[in-house]
Amino acid sequence: MTEPLIDLRALLVEREDFEGGMVSRLREGLAQGGSQVRAMREITDTLQKRLAVAAAPQQKKIHLKLGISFYFLGQIRTAVEHLNKAEGPLAAFWLGQAHMYLGQAKPYADDDGDATDHLAEAVKAFDRAEKSGYAAQLTQLQKAGVLRLQKHLGDAKAILAKLKDGAAHNAEFYFQEGGVAEAEGDPIRAAKSYARAVELEPRHAGALFRLGFLNDLQGNDQEAIGYYEKCLKYPPVGKGVLYNLGILYEDHDQYDKATECYRRLHRADPRDERAKLFVKDAEASLTQDYNPQDEQFSEEHQRVLEVPITDFELSVRSRNCLKRMNIRTLGDLTRVTESQLLASKNFGETSLEEIKAIMNAKALRIGQSLDQGQQYEFRYRPQQNLSPEEQATLNKPVSDLNLSVRARKCMNRLNITTLGELVQRTADELLEAKNFGMTSLTEVRERLVQHNLKLRGD
Repeated sequence: MTEPLIDLRALLVEREDFEGGMVSRLREGLAQGGSQVRAMREITDTLQKRLAVAAAPQQKKIHLKLGISFYFLGQIRTAVEHLNKAEGPLAAFWLGQAHMYLGQAKPYADDDGDATDHLAEAVKAFDRAEKSGYAAQLTQLQKAGVLRLQKHLGDAKAILAKLKDGAAHNAEFYFQEGGVAEAEGDPIRAAKSYARAVELEPRHAGALFRLGFLNDLQGNDQEAIGYYEKCLKYPPVGKGVLYNLGILYEDHDQYDKATECYRRLHRADPRDERAKLFVKDAEASLTQDYNPQDEQFSEEHQRVLEVPITDFELSVRSRNCLKRMNIRTLGDLTRVTESQLLASKNFGETSLEEIKAIMNAKALRIGQSLDQGQQYEFRYRPQQNLSPEEQATLNKPVSDLNLSVRARKCMNRLNITTLGELVQRTADELLEAKNFGMTSLTEVRERLVQHNLKLRGD
């Protein structure tokens, strides 16, 4: 039997006051699906029209309704604007929630504000909520969450220790406990706490997201997708859910679902340039055919191109000429013409025939890449006279760049493990990787600049 839809209009428009118990009802209604979300948008339009003509006392009540409504619609900045103009413990508590959302670490932070400022405002709001009568245990647990985000783990743990005896059946307590464990580098303990939170409250979106994220990190894609998809049912749906789920969908060639995730991000925050670029990348993938056999062939072809010239027996003359021209691999020979080889000092027809025989044996030919439209340029060779500091920078693992999930997976596919290996790649080479679009390229370039590095050819 289909569950009847909750009447959101009766909840928000027909009633003058809005109380704490109605929040869960509102959330349940939005979780019922698309038609309810559309109804909510129409309701916010109605409330904003009423706001324009309402008297001052009524305006505060309408601001409260609008603030909480926009929060659950994922329009957090708009929610903050309204909640700042409302009054009472409920308004203060949800203002704290909104500021905490905006204070999350990038790339999910508010691009227009400083994360530190949002977290500080969250603490102030939760303090006001508690002082004006909101449930002390709930406000204290949220403050523990803010302290954790501020890296004050000792203070967060102190609050949890104080609340432990009275919070044995509180899902939020176990969520915050899991957050502390994760911050301390103990994902196993964190996962147990998150699982307990979900056991007590199956709709706890925060715990569901962290379980999805931990599985994502471990490469358990299907489990991660399952948790992320559950998060979609319980608003507000965080940016992290949509970004990470979209990337996993792309990895499993579900580009239609990935595109919808990114479109949803863009609708919620049209100023999010990152979401806009992800939409373009995913939409482009919808029109591309992908054959795993083609990728396997491409990988085998790439390995052949990277075979060093020194693997073959060459005459001294040929070997010296190639060395002077900085030609080190078979791939380098595909990016040069026969005329350019013959123009090299002491490189004659005999040497040319010797090289052509080697290329033919590997099903390659001189100038092949040029014929396929690739720009003529040799692979960058690291300078030999590097300072110890410069060499240390190039030896750093690519993980030091703290790349997004999508860019990090592309680095793994390309077998790029160090910054030195990364800067040997051109932008075009990176863009040839599956799921690596302009968004990821921009991100890589920005992170390299922080190390005073750039891609070859930039």
